[in-house]
Amino acid sequence: MERGNLLAVLDRFSEPTDSLALLRCARNDGVMINFPYLCINMCKYNLKATFKKHKLQLKRPAGTSRGVLTSKISWFIVVRDEENPNVHGIGEAGILPGLSIDDPNKTENKLNEICQNINDYRFYLEKGLIDFPAIRFGLETALIDLEKNGKRVLFPSGFTKGTDSIEINGLVWMGKFDFMRKQIVEKIESGFSCIKLKIGAIGFDEEITLIKSIRNEFSENDIEIRVDANGAFSKKNALDKLKILSGHNLHSIEQPIKQGQWEEMAKLCETSPLSIALDEELIGIEPKANKRKLLETIKPQYIILKPGLLGGFGQSEEWIELAGDNNMGWWITSALESNIGLNAIAQWTYTLGNKMPQGLGTGQLYANNFESPLAIEKGGLHYVPGQNWDLKDLF
Repeated sequence: MERGNLLAVLDRFSEPTDSLALLRCARNDGVMINFPYLCINMCKYNLKATFKKHKLQLKRPAGTSRGVLTSKISWFIVVRDEENPNVHGIGEAGILPGLSIDDPNKTENKLNEICQNINDYRFYLEKGLIDFPAIRFGLETALIDLEKNGKRVLFPSGFTKGTDSIEINGLVWMGKFDFMRKQIVEKIESGFSCIKLKIGAIGFDEEITLIKSIRNEFSENDIEIRVDANGAFSKKNALDKLKILSGHNLHSIEQPIKQGQWEEMAKLCETSPLSIALDEELIGIEPKANKRKLLETIKPQYIILKPGLLGGFGQSEEWIELAGDNNMGWWITSALESNIGLNAIAQWTYTLGNKMPQGLGTGQLYANNFESPLAIEKGGLHYVPGQNWDLKDLF
């Protein structure tokens, strides 16, 4: 459905109405799914907004092929109606160095600008934040939260009622062999049936040994293994490594070579015996025509969507629609958000009806995360309705 047609439909439901994203349908594994309405009628509000910077401390260093993280900065956008200031919506804008396209040196100036002009939010969501996708995600989330009475229940469902959960993968960070092996054992013992390994930092032979150790005990029917190279392979050796990895019954590999090499990635997707999922490749690709061009050029088997890095739910839905048009699979992952961002992404993800394991298990990484209703049990992400939020650090 095109934007003009959608707005005409929405006008029959409320007047006036602003649409933060399109209602679309896409095919996932042969099943038609309907996206939730992301529609906000903010004209009834006199909006005020503030933001706060918060440094999240990891419990232990997290290693990827891009380096080791010990902390992460997020900015939290708080939106209120001047007539009802005790109700507020909160959204998170988090930047990952070397991955986000947002310029961290310009982030606070842009946030100040938005807060001063918050009633022009539609401009910022549609045009004014193309170079700041993390902020666009945070603003979109804060507005949806405010519209839903500021209770951090953005998309009511069986998930938020606590009657259903989201299957997630267990993430194994890079490190020395023994450290990675310990993580694998912990994940399997705690009930995960899908393990995702970050690879590309230690020797490739050691990583193969780790994978073999899993397969020696668990078949692909017992444990699904995904690997994420974060672009660590070179153009020269990528295909050889993919062939070796494919001999161990893996589900897929994320981003084997660095993004921006469309022709080389297309060759790999065509010739690799192991399914390839694009991740970093999607970041910063706009408008929709360029998204379509990327997918039709590279032809990956899967795409991975991080709303916090892609510019929010509306942008992510465009990718899902295009993936459906091209018979490509997809799943959702967080981008090391705190529980505030993770909560929004998880609730939205549940409404999409994708039953593949999602990448939403990062909430336990931080020593100073916000207490929330989110909990992980037996390889699933759960929402516990009786558990209150602790947001005192933001107010």
